[in-house]
Amino acid sequence: MSSGSRGIIHIDMDAFYASVEQRDDPALAGKPVIVGGHPTRGVVLAASYQVRPFGVRSAMSMVEALRRAPHAVVVRPRFSAYVAASEEIAAIFERFTPLVEPLSLDEAFLDVTASRALFGDPTTIASTIRAEIARRLRLPASAGIAAVKFVAKIASDGAKPNGQRAVSEAETKAFLAPLPIGRLWGVGRKTEATLKLHGLHTIGDLAAADPDRLERRFPGTRPLWELSQGLDPREVIPDRAAKSIGAEDTFDEDLEAGALAPHIHGQAERVARRLRRAGLKARVVQLKLKLSDFTLLTRRITLAEPTDDGPTVYRTARELLERAPPPQRLRLTGVAAHELQSAGAQLGLFAAAPSRSARLNAALDRIVERFGDDAVTTADLATREESDKPGGLG
Repeated sequence: MSSGSRGIIHIDMDAFYASVEQRDDPALAGKPVIVGGHPTRGVVLAASYQVRPFGVRSAMSMVEALRRAPHAVVVRPRFSAYVAASEEIAAIFERFTPLVEPLSLDEAFLDVTASRALFGDPTTIASTIRAEIARRLRLPASAGIAAVKFVAKIASDGAKPNGQRAVSEAETKAFLAPLPIGRLWGVGRKTEATLKLHGLHTIGDLAAADPDRLERRFPGTRPLWELSQGLDPREVIPDRAAKSIGAEDTFDEDLEAGALAPHIHGQAERVARRLRRAGLKARVVQLKLKLSDFTLLTRRITLAEPTDDGPTVYRTARELLERAPPPQRLRLTGVAAHELQSAGAQLGLFAAAPSRSARLNAALDRIVERFGDDAVTTADLATREESDKPGGLG
């Protein structure tokens, strides 16, 4: 990559939940591992690379997964262990750049453009970060390196497992050209089908089209054409500069509403932890739902008081879900915090003493930073987490 271009890295942990389980239990090393729920009512939360050749993947029903791989080892999920690992990984990122944009528990974008003088070129930085994750956490990570976020994400997908791929600006269009047009961000099933009907099967097909004619024929496709050229001006936005903080997951297979609790739980905790790390509180909690037909629903509640408390965010998101159960299976859920303000903002003449939950969260965060997330948890979260484990996944 040229020294004058942006340096964007996308880090994605490989089979994250399953890798954590294999690390923590040596008997699982090299085994086909499924992290999942009840064998007849649950879903697959993660599938190790050893079980994927049998067609097992995350969000698949446990019934189908065990039909395809009856020899697989099924492990109960331990969300606190995954959050603990994610926090350690985030701390490694922040040693190399303050510009870290978390996408989920196991992936993030990093802008290392200004880090070259200290740590080397972006490819070297990515290698160093992956080596540090392997050394400190004994977990595999893949990385994509490019001048823009979109290309970095695709590059990391192609580098899995436990590899990395750098795409220079000069080779970007050639790298994208043979990929299916459905790999473009913003191309759903309906748009993909329409474009294919008109002979646009690959990203290269779209890149070769005249953008003005394309826009006249398919209004709203100019951004897709720009992505096909490798043009993606979006910045890596750290939490402190964000207008909102969110966490979401897209499922490989559509889920029933009853299977969403562990996902919403994890998303709420990730959002709350990021709020506290950024020194922010949120006035509004939003739940995002994408139905099986790609209909997007958003619901939000304005809280009486701004919060950075995980159980509060979780209860609010669950309330939004339960108020009007979705009419179809779902392919995505997300929890987001909006109307952010400094956690230290004084709202009146006399600042109120910190609440019990605020003191507890601060104490827990200090303990987690020192000893890891397994060291302590709250009764509320322990009860919720246990109910979301096998038997409570739907």
